[in-house]
Amino acid sequence: MSQVASPPDTLPVSPARPSTGGAAKTVTRVTYAAILVLLLAAPLLGLYPVFVMKLLCFALFACAFNLLLGFTGLLSFGHAAFFGSAAYITGWLVKSQGWTPELAIAAGTLGAALIGLVVGAVAIRRQGIYFAMITLAIAQMVYFVCLQVPFTGGEDGLQGVPRGSLFGIVSLVPDISMYYFVVALFVLCFLFIARIVGSPFGQVLKMIRENEPRAISLGYHVDRYKLLAFVLSAGLAGLAGSLKTLVMGFATLTDVHWSMSGEVILMTLLGGVGTFFGPVFGAGIVISLQNLLADKVGSWVTVIIGVIFVLCVLAFRKGVVGELQAWRERRKRAADTSGT
Repeated sequence: MSQVASPPDTLPVSPARPSTGGAAKTVTRVTYAAILVLLLAAPLLGLYPVFVMKLLCFALFACAFNLLLGFTGLLSFGHAAFFGSAAYITGWLVKSQGWTPELAIAAGTLGAALIGLVVGAVAIRRQGIYFAMITLAIAQMVYFVCLQVPFTGGEDGLQGVPRGSLFGIVSLVPDISMYYFVVALFVLCFLFIARIVGSPFGQVLKMIRENEPRAISLGYHVDRYKLLAFVLSAGLAGLAGSLKTLVMGFATLTDVHWSMSGEVILMTLLGGVGTFFGPVFGAGIVISLQNLLADKVGSWVTVIIGVIFVLCVLAFRKGVVGELQAWRERRKRAADTSGT
C-alpha cells in the first residue's frame, strides 16, 4: 500500500531583504546633520551672517505656518498678524523699555500666542474658505492697530532696535554672536515641531486633516486640538518675528501686512506642504531671490518670484521636497514589489 508523503517540517523561506525604511531614515538623518554642519560653518565659508539669519527667521515662520496647514489642514491668511505683532512687541520692549533680548523675545512670542488664542477661538468655528477669510479679516484689524498706536511708529515703524546682551552677559551686537543664537533657536524650534508632529497629539492632528468627521466620531474634541495647534503655530510665528526684529534692527508695517501672509504661503507651497524640510527650502528660495534680484530689477522681483512659483506648482504639485519624497516612496514600493 502506497504511503502518503508527509509535509516537510519547515517551509522554504525567501532570503531577507534589506529594510528600505531604515535606509531612508539614515539618509534623512545624515542630510539633516550635513545641513547643521553647514549652518555652523556658514560664517567661516564666507556667507553673510545677516542674510543667513534672515533666511532662518523666515524659515521658522514657514515651519510654524506649515504646522497649521501641512499637519492640521487649516489655511490661514492672517499669519502676518502674529509675525508682525511679535516683531513690534519685541522691538518696543528692547528699544524703549530696556529689556534684555531673551525677555523681549519671550514677551513677543507670548503676545503672538495670546493673539492666536483670540483669533483661533473665533476662526475655528468655521471651516475652509470661511476660516481663511476670518483670519484675514482679523489680521487686517491688527494691521490697523499697528498703524494707529503711538509706540509702533506708524508708517515709519520702529527703527534702530538694539540687539542688547543675552542675559545681560553675552553681547549680541556682533553678527557672529547673534548668528549662533539664531541658529540655536531655529534648531530647537525645528526639533520641537518634529516632536509635536510625531507625538500622539500630532497623530490626532493628521487624522483631523485627513478625516475630521471620523475624528469626531472617535470621541476627540476636534476644536480643542485645532485651537491648540493654532496657538502653537501663532507662537512660533511670533518667535520668528521677534528674532527678525533683533537681526535686522527694525519692525515695520510690512511685517504685519497681508502680503507677508501671502509670502509665507508661497514659501510653504514652494517647498512642500506637510513636509519637515519643505518650508525651509521654500524660504531659502524666496529670500535668496529677493536678496539677489532686489537691487537689480527692483519691484519686478515680485513678478519673477510669482512666475517661478507658477512653474514650480505646475512641475512639482507637491512642492520640490514633497515631490522628492513621493519619488522616494515610489522607488521603495517598486523595490518591495520586485522583491516579492
